[in-house]
Amino acid sequence: MTKPSSYKLGFIGLTLLLLLCMLISISLGSVSIPLGDTFSILLGQPTTEKGWEYIIWNYRLPKTIAAVLIGGGLAVSGLLMQTLFRNPLAGPFVLGISSGASLGAALLLLGGTSLGLTQLFWLNDVAIAIAASLGSFLVLLIVIVVANSVKDTMALLIIGLMFGSITSAVVSILSYFSKAEQLQRFIFWSYGSVGNLSWQKVGVLALLLLVGLTICLFCIKSLNAFLLGEQYAQSMGIPVKKTKFFIIIATGIVAGAITAFAGPIAFIGLAVPHLTRQWFKTMDHKILLPAVFLYGALLLLICDTIAQLPTSATVLPINAITSIVGAPVVIWLLVRKRKMLF
Repeated sequence: MTKPSSYKLGFIGLTLLLLLCMLISISLGSVSIPLGDTFSILLGQPTTEKGWEYIIWNYRLPKTIAAVLIGGGLAVSGLLMQTLFRNPLAGPFVLGISSGASLGAALLLLGGTSLGLTQLFWLNDVAIAIAASLGSFLVLLIVIVVANSVKDTMALLIIGLMFGSITSAVVSILSYFSKAEQLQRFIFWSYGSVGNLSWQKVGVLALLLLVGLTICLFCIKSLNAFLLGEQYAQSMGIPVKKTKFFIIIATGIVAGAITAFAGPIAFIGLAVPHLTRQWFKTMDHKILLPAVFLYGALLLLICDTIAQLPTSATVLPINAITSIVGAPVVIWLLVRKRKMLF
């Protein structure tokens, strides 16, 4: 797929496939709803089963929209990090943003009693989202400060990984001294989930992603220049330091918001950019950004549908399904050892 007409066909195909998967995702679950009735309910037409309308509008539709936003946002964040660091194995969480969110959630769930934070538990998921957001925002601020003093991008990558190690160590210590109920709740949060978001939370998530993705659109030219190195980008008149700052901000907003609301979801941001490049055969971010968003939304939607185990009340951890899909892609990249990506 190299011609503009082929790109259009690719976008049309992805969009139609995404809409079809959204419809299937809404219809499947512990209560199976026929596709025809699902479509009718979405169009506002009355059905004989009033309970189906409640299930779709209050549970399945927000869950499906959340999966689209989260999958697309993670994929775009992964693309930004792979381009910035020129590293095909970089993901949306290499800057330690996910680890910061995990630390914030752990301080609330595991250390809430010791720190006097138990009064926040009446907020339930809202309290966890706030704590995770504060943790990711704090790490993002530290990364921004470091980025201003470190010229080497690879050094920034290593520093981000070190932040992740530090926060993981703190979480391990908190886990060691925690009670069984607290530890179980944190473990369930770390599994990741797209099914616990109300319409209000989906709206807040969509707004934050809109801000982050809008910043990305203004960086398309710079991202294309970064593919050939920072020196080349600078020779093209690209303000390298300023652009790196905006890329980090965009990734922090998108990845931090997603982790705060849905927990850490692995491999989507790492695997999808590579799958998209294989399909569209281009390095132009004007094509890649929307394509990666659609591909990521589609993949996470499929993984979530599988995790729901249709017709069963059992729900598998979404991280388990995304890892099963994403890990073979990473292995495939390492085995091929081709330099066609960067």
